[in-house]
Amino acid sequence: MLRKIVNIDRDKCDGCGLCVPSCAEGAIKIVDGKAVLAADNLCDGLGACLGECPRDAITVEEREADGFDETAVEQHLAAQGRPVPSHPHAAPAPAAHGHHHGGGCPGSRAMSFARPQETPASETIGSRQSQLAQWPVQLHLVSTSAPYFQGADLLITADCVPVAYAGYHEDFLKGHSVVMGCPKLDDNQFYQQKLTELFIRSDIKSVTVLKMEVPCCGGIAVAARQAIAASGKEIPYREVTIGIQGQVRG
Repeated sequence: MLRKIVNIDRDKCDGCGLCVPSCAEGAIKIVDGKAVLAADNLCDGLGACLGECPRDAITVEEREADGFDETAVEQHLAAQGRPVPSHPHAAPAPAAHGHHHGGGCPGSRAMSFARPQETPASETIGSRQSQLAQWPVQLHLVSTSAPYFQGADLLITADCVPVAYAGYHEDFLKGHSVVMGCPKLDDNQFYQQKLTELFIRSDIKSVTVLKMEVPCCGGIAVAARQAIAASGKEIPYREVTIGIQGQVRG
């Protein structure tokens, strides 16, 4: 069948193995120092592993391949002694025409949560003070020589974080310049290049990366670390992961 599936460029791959744990189905393994697909039917084609590759060796292509097989995945993981991915908080949707919905990427799977109990509002709508001190904020749009980056503590935020984490403004944005982006939807190579240029042109004092816990969000942290290295500067770096229900993971 013709479908989307992961492709690994052997020439670019350096065998670091960062992609292996990011694949919930265990579809990737290291053979002779290179990452390879263990079998086509183990790959759901969603590309959760893309953001973990520091060499940009992984892409999603459309080609003839065996269909994704959940049973084969379960057997494969069982043989390795690995748990089968489970998401008890996600209600499974009925599959239309046998298509697989959601795959192994939590960032693409539909989920529902119990809303927190409402408490009396202590402030009226619109009265809370925003901590944003610049515009624009999207990494695609900011100027790398903007004055608000000079001598700044930089916050690099994955797009979904401010929605998931209730205290974003006070706990993280306050006192920082900020850039935002989504490594799942955008070109992570561009992110690395733009951040490298930013670090070279601006006297950034520190970098904090806020990313979501879903594997595909790791690319924004990879881009930041690579950009710091490429800039040739020693910039203090901190990385914080936010859970999909707003928990600080570390």
